[in-house]
Amino acid sequence: MARIAGVDIPGRKHLWISLQYIYGIGPHVAKEICRKAELSPEMITDNLGDAELKRIREVLDGDYKVEGDLRREIQMNVKRLMDLGCYRGLRHRRGLPVRGQRTHTNARTRKGPRKGVMSRKK
Repeated sequence: MARIAGVDIPGRKHLWISLQYIYGIGPHVAKEICRKAELSPEMITDNLGDAELKRIREVLDGDYKVEGDLRREIQMNVKRLMDLGCYRGLRHRRGLPVRGQRTHTNARTRKGPRKGVMSRKK
C-alpha cells in the first residue's frame, strides 16, 4: 500500500482511481496527474516503484493543493465570510443552506434531524 500526501492509497486498483482517495483530487485531476508524471492511469497501484511514487509526489507538491493545506484554506475562507458578516457568512454561522436553496421543506442535511413540536405535560 503506497502512501502519498499522508494518505494510504489502495493497492489493487488502477492508479487514477487510487489517487482519488486523496482529499482534493477527483477523476479529471487524477488523470492529469498521471499524464504529468508520465504514468499510465490504468497501471495497478501495487506495481508502482519508488521512482514512480516520487514523480507523483513531486507533481502533487508542485501543482496542487491537497489534504491538510486545502482543508485549511477552505476553513479560512468560510471563517472570513463569517467574520465579514455577509449573507453567506451568516448562513454558515446558522447552519443553513448557503447557495439559495429553499428551507421551508428539505434542507435536512444542513439543518439536522427534525425537531418536533413538544407536547404539553399533564
